[in-house]
Amino acid sequence: MFDDLGGFPVTRRWPPKRAGVIQLYTLNTPNGVKASIMLEECGLDYDAHRIDIGEAADQMTPEFLSLNPNNKIPAMIDPDGPDGAPMGLWESGAILIWLADKTGRFLPAAGAARYQTLQWLMFQMGGVGPMFGQLGFFHAYKGREIEDKRPRDRYVAESRRLLGVLDRQLDGREWITGDYSIADIAIAPWVNTLAQGYKAGELLGLDEFARVGAWVERFLARPAVQRGMLVGAAPAA
Repeated sequence: MFDDLGGFPVTRRWPPKRAGVIQLYTLNTPNGVKASIMLEECGLDYDAHRIDIGEAADQMTPEFLSLNPNNKIPAMIDPDGPDGAPMGLWESGAILIWLADKTGRFLPAAGAARYQTLQWLMFQMGGVGPMFGQLGFFHAYKGREIEDKRPRDRYVAESRRLLGVLDRQLDGREWITGDYSIADIAIAPWVNTLAQGYKAGELLGLDEFARVGAWVERFLARPAVQRGMLVGAAPAA
């Protein structure tokens, strides 16, 4: 453990591997990869620590809770935070904004374009993530055992509505706000998970949202995205 991060109890359980680099605590979920993709896109050096949210319940340990009392991934420590002091940070949206402001990339510094990008980030945090996540629960996980399909169908309908909003926004645009931004980094992993993780493409009629599909393909073709998507994955057997 390095002295500059000694005030963070989480480093006792997951010691930094290198001095002076960002410490990322994550898993390769749609929310988790947002942080690792952003770090890769920005070219920032970091150590990644895999947080097992399954039976091991790493996120419930006192050490992890000392960094994120909300027991969710991702979370991070930046040894070079505001004014050069170390800073712990959680909530993936806050992490994206901080890294964008730190590097001056993927989020306009001022003006209408900044707030228009942030509104699409909030669209993901308040709509896409919660609704797609509930769809995943009822279609791909324990909720699928429930015979009454009305809860699932509610999230199918809302997910389709959100996909329609996104599809219309992408009309005539390569990226959500025109330029590649934290909005794309926040939303695309969730859309990709609908098909690849939840296997809900047919249920949702994803093929009907052609602009969304082409946008996800552009996103997944980026080398930094490909690297970031692997961070926090389970070790190969």
